Amino acid sequence: MSSAFPKWTNALPIKIGIILLVLFATTVVGITYYFTPKYTRVGYAPTQPVPFSHELHAGQLGIDCRFCHTHVEQSGHSNVPDTETCMSCHNAVAVDSPQLELVRQSYESGEPIPWVRIHALPDYVYFNHAVHVNRGISCYECHGQINQMEVVTHDQPLSMAWCLDCHRKPEEYLRPLDEIFNMDWRPESRQAQLEMGLQFKEEWDVNPPLSCSGCHR
Repeated sequence: MSSAFPKWTNALPIKIGIILLVLFATTVVGITYYFTPKYTRVGYAPTQPVPFSHELHAGQLGIDCRFCHTHVEQSGHSNVPDTETCMSCHNAVAVDSPQLELVRQSYESGEPIPWVRIHALPDYVYFNHAVHVNRGISCYECHGQINQMEVVTHDQPLSMAWCLDCHRKPEEYLRPLDEIFNMDWRPESRQAQLEMGLQFKEEWDVNPPLSCSGCHR
């Protein structure tokens, strides 16, 4: 008596099982990788080779962001401060601190401190720091309340959707230029922010790109 199904169907359940297993494994690996803080980066706070407290330096001591990140108003990139910048203070402050041993070694040898990068955009994304800070976007909007961070934490997703939210409604984020580096400044109310933001948007001719070519060049 012949079978109603061809012989090749005997292996079909096994093949289907293997395909489903591969799909399941791929899904698990994808979710595990793409939804970890190191990938989405929100909450990412790596240990640095030298403990540096923004809460102390920018918060308690009130050191302006531009003292260390000297080129944010002129450059497309925010520079990581070099050892000479650190030693401009620490040649007289906490000169024997064991926590600063690597800084002193770097200063003497000329080898840079191997800081761990926290905020990183993909290579295919164009972002210009100077354009943003010179048109009313504060460090706070992207980096959060960094003057209260003992350890710097990646505060915002910096995703395309997140960026476009600002590009579509910049009036919700624009602030006076003399308050750009003031992490504690806040508008009196949402209505006050919108009125002020719309005024700045018109005065400064703020028209963020919404096309792909604006950020992918």
